[in-house]
Amino acid sequence: MGCGSSFPDRDSRQLGRPSPENGGGDAKNLRVKLVLLGDSGVGKSCIVLRFVRGQFDPTSKVTVGASFLSQTIALRDSTTVKFEIWDTAGQERYAALAPLYYRGAAVAVIAYDITSPESFSKAQYWVKELQKHGSPDIVMALVGNKADLQGKREVAVEDGMDYAEKNGMFFIETSAKTADM
Repeated sequence: MGCGSSFPDRDSRQLGRPSPENGGGDAKNLRVKLVLLGDSGVGKSCIVLRFVRGQFDPTSKVTVGASFLSQTIALRDSTTVKFEIWDTAGQERYAALAPLYYRGAAVAVIAYDITSPESFSKAQYWVKELQKHGSPDIVMALVGNKADLQGKREVAVEDGMDYAEKNGMFFIETSAKTADM
C-alpha cells in the first residue's frame, strides 16, 4: 500500500506525557487529551472509529462541531493510557471553534487525504495554528489517510514525511478503510 511512517526522537518529557503533577492521572493511569484536525472529508472520524471500535463505516456522516470518543490502551508495563479524543469538524465554518478543542491537548493528529493536495495544504495550516496557539509541548502527528487509493494519489509520501520532519512531527500513512499502515 505504500504506507510509510517516521517518528522523531523524543524522550517521554518531550512527548508531553501526562503526570500526576499536571492533572494527567497517576503514574500508572494516564489521561491524554487528543484532538483531530484537518479538512472536511479527509477521514478524521473514520480514523477515530477504526482506533476506538476497530470498525469502518462507509456511510459516515459529516461531523458537526466536534464529537467525543475515548479509548483506553494498556501498555506492557501495566500503565493504562486513556485517550480523550476530540474529533473536530473540517468545514471552514467550524474553524473558529477548533481552539476550544485543541486548548490543553497533549496530542494533535492532523489528517489529510493523499488524493487531495488541498487537504495537505489545510493540514499545514493546522500545524501552523498549533505552533502559534497550541500548548508548547504538544505532540503532533501528521497522518496521510486513504492509502488504499494509491492509484489516485496526488500527495507524495515524501512530501508528508519531509513536512513532518521539518516540523518535529510523527508521520504515518494509513487507510481507515482497510486498517493498513
